[in-house]
Amino acid sequence: MAFDDFMESEVAIAVAATATLLSPRARRVLRSGAVYGLAGALIAGDAVSSVVRGAGRGAQQTAASADGVARSAAERARGSTS
Repeated sequence: MAFDDFMESEVAIAVAATATLLSPRARRVLRSGAVYGLAGALIAGDAVSSVVRGAGRGAQQTAASADGVARSAAERARGSTS
């Protein structure tokens, strides 16, 4: 393989990827990055689901409150026409 072959971008990328995969320190960094990334994704998912659950509860409470107001208004309207 001539020196010019090493200067091609495909060869350089393959050499860099191979060196990274064979380096214990690089593998350790990649592993810990994957672990921290997954943990962050799980935490973000929990936060989003918590917000959605809270919004759902709020919507249910608002609907129940609106239903109660509508019923009491209807009862008052029935009582005033009698």
